[in-house]
Amino acid sequence: MNKHCLTLFTFLILAGNVFSQNKPAKTDTVRQLKPVTIKAYLSEQPVLSVPASVSVLGAAQLKQQPDNSFVSALNTIPGVRAEERSPGSYRLSIRGSLLRSPFGVRDVKIYFDEIPLTDAGGNTYLNAVDISNIRHIEILKGPDGSLFGANSGGVVLLSPVNRTDSNYLSAGVNGGSYGLFHEKVSLQNTGAKNRFNFNQSYQTYNGYRQNSRMHRNYLQAGDAYQYGQNSELRALVMYSDLDYQTPGGLTLAQMQADPRSARLPTPTLPGAIDQKIRINTKMLLGGLVNDAQLTDRIRNVLAVFGSHVDFANPFITNYEQRDENTYGMRTYFELAAIPKENFDWKLNLGMEWQQTNSQISNYDNNAGEKGNIQKIDKVNTGQHFFFARYAADIFKRLHVEAAASLNYYGYKFRNLAPLNEADFTNRSFDAVVMPRLALSYQLTNDFIWRASVSRGYSTPTTAEVRPTNNIINTGLQAQLGWNYETGFRLRDEEQLFMLDASIFYYKLKNAIVRQLDANEKEYYINAGGTNQPGLELAASGWVVRPNAINFIRGIQLSTGVTLSRFKFKDYNVSGANYSGNRLTGVPGEVVVSSVLFNLPASLSLFVQHNYTSSIPLNDANNIYAAKYHLLQAKASWQHAISRKTRFELYAGADNLLNQKYSLGNDLNAVGTRYFNPAPLRNYFFGVNVNM
Repeated sequence: MNKHCLTLFTFLILAGNVFSQNKPAKTDTVRQLKPVTIKAYLSEQPVLSVPASVSVLGAAQLKQQPDNSFVSALNTIPGVRAEERSPGSYRLSIRGSLLRSPFGVRDVKIYFDEIPLTDAGGNTYLNAVDISNIRHIEILKGPDGSLFGANSGGVVLLSPVNRTDSNYLSAGVNGGSYGLFHEKVSLQNTGAKNRFNFNQSYQTYNGYRQNSRMHRNYLQAGDAYQYGQNSELRALVMYSDLDYQTPGGLTLAQMQADPRSARLPTPTLPGAIDQKIRINTKMLLGGLVNDAQLTDRIRNVLAVFGSHVDFANPFITNYEQRDENTYGMRTYFELAAIPKENFDWKLNLGMEWQQTNSQISNYDNNAGEKGNIQKIDKVNTGQHFFFARYAADIFKRLHVEAAASLNYYGYKFRNLAPLNEADFTNRSFDAVVMPRLALSYQLTNDFIWRASVSRGYSTPTTAEVRPTNNIINTGLQAQLGWNYETGFRLRDEEQLFMLDASIFYYKLKNAIVRQLDANEKEYYINAGGTNQPGLELAASGWVVRPNAINFIRGIQLSTGVTLSRFKFKDYNVSGANYSGNRLTGVPGEVVVSSVLFNLPASLSLFVQHNYTSSIPLNDANNIYAAKYHLLQAKASWQHAISRKTRFELYAGADNLLNQKYSLGNDLNAVGTRYFNPAPLRNYFFGVNVNM
C-alpha cells in the first residue's frame, strides 16, 4: 500500500506546484470551470460546503467511462464497490459489505429523479436501468435516513434528464469483444414552456463465460411543463426488459482449469447449463412530479409514482417467479428565511409512503421449465416516514444542519399454496427515529472542514424475510448503528484542483447475514455486529490547464483512495465465533487513478488504473481472492460536421494487463464455489452523432 500512497502524494505535490506557478496569460484561453453543485439535500447548493460525504458523477465523468455498465463509473468513487458477476448481474455496496446481497442491491436507497427506484420491500432493480440514459449521479455515503428513509449504506440519486434549455438529437452504436452490441437514441425538444425527452436503447452481449448471455430493451420518456416562473410539472416513464443468463460460481481449481466454464454439476445437483439458469426482469416505472414555488419563500415538491415488476429466475434448486406492484408518494415543503447579511436558513418538512404487494411463487426447475409447485405466498410490505430538516448559514462561514425522520415498517403474508390461507399474518416493527446532525466551517474561501453524526437503520428486505428456502422468517430484525465522521474539502482559487478527504467510524448492530443450507437454499439471520472505520480521499486537478492554443489542450489527473478496516464484532454463526475477522467481501485498500489528455482536433485519451487488494471470501477468513490491477483506456475523436452536428468516433480496451480476477465473488459459497471469472483483455469501439 505504501507505493500507492506515495503515488498519491506525488500527484498532490505536482498539482500544487503547477497551480502555484502557472497562471494563465489570457483569460480567453482558459475554459472557465463551473462549481460542482448537488440537489441531494432538497435544494441546489455547492458541493464544497455540503457537510456530508457526497460524490458527483457528472456528464464529463460519465462520458469517459464505458456506457455499457454502471460498474466502471461507480467504482471511481471512494467507498463505493460495484460488482457484476456476470453481464447484467449487479451488486452495489457503499461503505459496507455484500453479506446480505447474493444478487441485486440492498441496504442502499436509490432514486430515479424524485421517484424511489427502491421498492417498499428494500430491493432495487438497478440493472434494469441503462446507464447511457443517465445524465448525472449523486452519491451520499454513509447512513442518510433523515431525508430518505431506512438505509444504513447510503443513497444514490440518478438524474435521467438533461434540464438544459436545448434541443438535441443523438444516436450512437458500439460493439466489442464477446459479442457486445449496444445502440441508443436520445432526443429532447424544448419549447417556451415545455421540455420533452425520449430515450431508447438495446444492448446484447454473449458474455465471456458459458451461460452468460444478456440482452436489454429500454425505453424512457419524460415531459416537463413550466406553468410558473419557478414551477413545473414533470411526467416520467421507464420500461425495461432485461434477460441474462447466470453461469454460477467455480472453485479455484475449476477456475484455473477453465475460467470460461459455467458452474459444473455435482453428484447431487445439476449444473448451470443443465438447469438453464437465468433471470428475466420486466419493469415498468412511472410517476408525476410537481415542483411548485408557492410563494417567494415557500416551495413544495410532490411526487406520485408506481411500478410493476415481472421477475423470473430458474435456478439450480427451484424456479422462482415474482409479481410485484409498488405505488406511493413523496412530498416536502421548503420554507426559506428572509435573507439577512450574516444569517440565512431553510426549513424542510415532508413524508414518503410506499406499498409493495408481491406474489412469490416457487416451482421445481425442470431444465428451465416450471415443474411442480413448491410454495406460493403473498407478501405485502409497507413503509412510510416523516422527515424534517433545518439548515442555517451563519456569518457565511458556519453551516449547520439538523434533520431527523420517523420511520415505520411492516409486512403481512399469507400462503396460497399448498395451505391456501384465508387471512394475512401481520408483522410490524417499532417506529424508529433516524437523526442526523452535521456542520461545516469555511476556514478560508477554499478550505472547508465538516463533521457529522447520523443513525443508520435498515429493515429486512422481502427477499430476506421470504428467501429461497420458502420459510417466512418473522424473527429477522432490522440492523442499525451510528456513524461518526469528519473531513474537509480543499480547492484552488480557479477550481482547477479539488481535494476531498473523510474519515469515519460506523458501528453496526444486528447485522443481517445470508446463510445457505446443505441444499444451497438461502436463509438470513441476525449474526451480531461490525465495526467499520475507514478513510476516503478523492483528488482531481488539471496539471495542464484547459486551453485552446497549445498542443496539449489539457491534462487532468484524478485519484480516489479507499481504506477499509472493517471487522466483525460479537459475530456468531452456526456455533462459530468470527469476532475480530475482516468483513467478508471487503477489500482493505482500493486505489483508482486516471489521467485525461486533451489534444488538438478534439482528440482525447483517457487511461484509468484500478488497484484492489485481496478480499476475504468467507467469514472464517481462510480463503481470499487475490489482489488485482485493472488498466483500461479510451481514445476519442470529435468532428464538427456543421454548426450543430458533431460526429464522435471512439475505441477502448479493458483489462489491458490481462488480469485473472473475479468482478464479484459468491461469499460463503457452498462447495467453495466462490469465483466468477471476469473477461480477460477485451476491446470496444463506437460512434456517436449529436445534432
